[in-house]
Amino acid sequence: MQVLLSSGRMLPRWSCLAVLYTLATLHGVQGEEKCEKRSRAVWYNARTEHEGMGLSDAELLKVGGLTDMNYFRKVLNPILVPRVVGTESHARVRQHLIDTMKSLGWTIEENQFHNNTPIGLKTFTNVVATLDPEAPRRLVLACHYDSKLDRESVFVGATDSAVPCAMMLHLAKVLGKSLDNSRQTQSDLTLQFLFFDGEEAFRRWSKDDSLYGARNLAVKWEQSLYPAKNRDGTNHLHRIDLFILLDLIGTRDVRFFSYFPETDSWYTRLVSYEQRLNDLGLLNKRKFMFQQQRLYNSGIEDDHIPFLHRGVPILHIIPVPFPSVWHKETDNESALHYPTIKNFNTILNAFVVDYLHLVL
Repeated sequence: MQVLLSSGRMLPRWSCLAVLYTLATLHGVQGEEKCEKRSRAVWYNARTEHEGMGLSDAELLKVGGLTDMNYFRKVLNPILVPRVVGTESHARVRQHLIDTMKSLGWTIEENQFHNNTPIGLKTFTNVVATLDPEAPRRLVLACHYDSKLDRESVFVGATDSAVPCAMMLHLAKVLGKSLDNSRQTQSDLTLQFLFFDGEEAFRRWSKDDSLYGARNLAVKWEQSLYPAKNRDGTNHLHRIDLFILLDLIGTRDVRFFSYFPETDSWYTRLVSYEQRLNDLGLLNKRKFMFQQQRLYNSGIEDDHIPFLHRGVPILHIIPVPFPSVWHKETDNESALHYPTIKNFNTILNAFVVDYLHLVL
């Protein structure tokens, strides 16, 4: 928990404990309950009032220097395999995600569950990686790590979604020092990664045969109160400031749009950072990925849907039209365009630094 000062700055959680102790001493348990209630109001309201800190050109130059494509390729390579739920390669990829995030000091939760599918009972495991589990608020980056079952060919799913998985691992690595410093300050806002299992349908896409991991986790968090004993009805979904879903990324000449009016201001920051980073010569010169256009009510079904339906703010980063290799055997490493991926990594890093108010 934290206490908001009149200046707008946050006291760390340990300071709020001191306030609680003082109030409890002066006013008894009633004072402690009032402080707890006020503290919940602080984090709950702060998530809707949050603003980015803005980045100077000097800070963008630092961000541009952090992108490490050698590391990106290193963490991508183990994911560039068929990853159908229940297979050995699927399990190896999951362990690769877990081991990488653990090595960076993140806390890992494996959300395992069983679900009936058109081809029988399957075991799914979402991987939840959190920088600071004690922080009440989260900026969430998400993607899925399973790949589509293809009975006629070998489907790797490089863009769908091996590259997004590797992008998240890359971000955690190159921003590691700044993220660690943020964790040490005990901010009430932290970064969380969701690696969803079972996004793909086993036979034909439907509300029951798709999004297995996302559907399970959204329900679980909705039913889990936060704090555990509260009378306000706040749950773990309320802890999500912004839910950013990455999908179908990695090919050349992709175009992204703003899909939801509620998060249009955050999408606009991506547009701005791409333009500014390009002006500073920090991007490989290509067509702009982030378009200054809205495409509301796009009808795209993806892992964000179960969260969207429960009121979570969504920033969906998926290209329209979908890449030409979508759900084809050709969605493998040969389809990837690394200069475009490098640009995306740099823009995403800038956005996260801005949102979390990281010190570089």
